[in-house]
Amino acid sequence: MEVARLHRRATAVELARQAENDGADAILLLPPYLTEASQEGLAAHVKAVCRATRLGVIVYSRADAVYDDSTVAELADSCPNLIGFKDGVGDLELMTRIHARLGDRLVYVGGLPTAEMFAVPYLELGVSTYSSAVFNFLPQFALDFYEAVRAHDSAGVRRRLNDFVLPYCALRSRRPGYAVSIVKAGMRVVGHPAGPVRTPLTDLTETETAELADLVRKAV
Repeated sequence: MEVARLHRRATAVELARQAENDGADAILLLPPYLTEASQEGLAAHVKAVCRATRLGVIVYSRADAVYDDSTVAELADSCPNLIGFKDGVGDLELMTRIHARLGDRLVYVGGLPTAEMFAVPYLELGVSTYSSAVFNFLPQFALDFYEAVRAHDSAGVRRRLNDFVLPYCALRSRRPGYAVSIVKAGMRVVGHPAGPVRTPLTDLTETETAELADLVRKAV
């Protein structure tokens, strides 16, 4: 097991150096695969990557790599090129703790499966932007939603939540892994198929795809 952990760290370091050599502007550091890790282990992993490159590093907190506020603060102190924190958990208390401790030291990005659901409260916490999965197949809707959030247009946000986001999330929540599958289905619905999901994920059923197509037509 120790060999596997070292291999993952070595791979991350190698890829970080390669990204810098290839002209990348920054690195999004995803969770190590396979298993859970202690906060100390996660911190060591991030530090190794930060030391390996001059690029700015953004940690992606989700799945098997959820960083608590103490760990993020330690990393911010010891890694000058740690520039951002992307949240894929949706723990408002944890985000409040992190932002209260670090303020503008980091850039904060929302990275939840349907980030629109958290856009309003997260904006108040200093998370000024987010990655929108919906943008892949409904870019104008995603942009309009974002503009409504930034303009504090409560009525516009509520209408878009009720008309599309909430029923979309209800469909997404039917099976584990549908956060990925539903985006693939959305691409097919709008005429830009990106192939099936990779195993062990499963695609939406034909009935579910038809439901999604109906939501997309109403949202356009």
